Amino acid sequence: MLRTEVNELLTPTGPGTPGGQLFRRYWLPALLAEELPGNDSPPVRLKILSERLIAFRDSDGRYGLIDEFCAHRGVSLWFGNVRECGIRCAYHGWKYDVTGQCLEVPSAPEHNTFAGKVRLTSYPLVKVGDILWTYMGEPELRPGLPEFEFAQVAPEQTYTSKRWQESNWLQALEGGIDSSHVSWLHAGGLKSDPLFKGTKGNEYNVGDLKPFFEVAEADGALFVGARRNAEEGRYNWRITPWVMPSFTIVPPRGDHPVHGHFWVPIDDHNCWVYTFDYHPVRPLTPEERQAMKDGHGVHSRNIPGTYRPMENKDVDYLMDREAQRRGETFSGVRGIAQQDASLQESMGPIVDRTKERVVASDTGIIKARRKLRAAIEALPDEGVTPPGVDPAHHHVRSAAVVLPQEQSFIEACREDLTARPGVAHTSV
Repeated sequence: MLRTEVNELLTPTGPGTPGGQLFRRYWLPALLAEELPGNDSPPVRLKILSERLIAFRDSDGRYGLIDEFCAHRGVSLWFGNVRECGIRCAYHGWKYDVTGQCLEVPSAPEHNTFAGKVRLTSYPLVKVGDILWTYMGEPELRPGLPEFEFAQVAPEQTYTSKRWQESNWLQALEGGIDSSHVSWLHAGGLKSDPLFKGTKGNEYNVGDLKPFFEVAEADGALFVGARRNAEEGRYNWRITPWVMPSFTIVPPRGDHPVHGHFWVPIDDHNCWVYTFDYHPVRPLTPEERQAMKDGHGVHSRNIPGTYRPMENKDVDYLMDREAQRRGETFSGVRGIAQQDASLQESMGPIVDRTKERVVASDTGIIKARRKLRAAIEALPDEGVTPPGVDPAHHHVRSAAVVLPQEQSFIEACREDLTARPGVAHTSV
């Protein structure tokens, strides 16, 4: 179990909180690029790290991320008009540029300099891959742009989706580094999901329900290895990298695309889940891309026009007890993404970790909490950079291998766990 004060240290991420200060050291996904498809697109309101913001793309294609509310009377700029290289408040016409600088106050006397003294909070917004990323920390500490492999390959090799999850970010992340639940919760999906089925690695997941966990240090955070019995005195290792604060990659299955996630706090009770699929050496097939759009693999099928999953708590996740009885899904919920989300949301917005009873298979989660705590507590020390800030820490991969029992996974797989352009991932 986790002491209350530690839980309260790790879970809040709003302005001024220790966890919030940690998140503000990283580039974070803020939007999908598809949400601002062209110059002068309608603005998009968003909440991230408990701050309410407006994103827009001006007439010259520059991206802006600024305070949602006009400095005049506090009206939401979501109602604003985006044109002529700025966004103009619908109430009294005050105009702002992508840096939050006020350009015009129409009611002010001619030649008045008042507008130049008004500036909204703003953050950089940069496109890398098919995501728009923001950095919300101190400008002098801003790191280099993200270099995760899924965002560096050609557009035809990658696909990213997004969904809203109604839980704190940490319990979602903990699910992402917990491989033991796959043998239970996702057993049906391993057999039927078009982005999972048909690989030898699935046999190990369903054949050994008592995985052994070993965790190795990484520059960006951790490598979490789940070991299961394989044939002829060998072990199957499925190795999940975690890069701080909230990036994970699911170990690959055969030649299927590789999946992964970012969990980005909206506020303390909600998070955005950015889910990607990519293949390092080939384009995604039309069938694979369509399966992702249809909510297969680790993606979700969302309510049209929104990023809220169809399987949500208001409709009891469309629970199908008959499918559960038939063994098609262990929990009765369709889709791997919402199987995870439904159980993580069932814990409550922030799970009370003082009541949990962790076991050996929770080793990755325990060490991740320690790593987060150490990083947060080190922040006040000048010159200390948290793991995962350096873009070089992003050059990681997941792997699935079969090794002799006496062989260390981290020693055997160092090359396999490093992103290598033009080289296929290692999988069974």
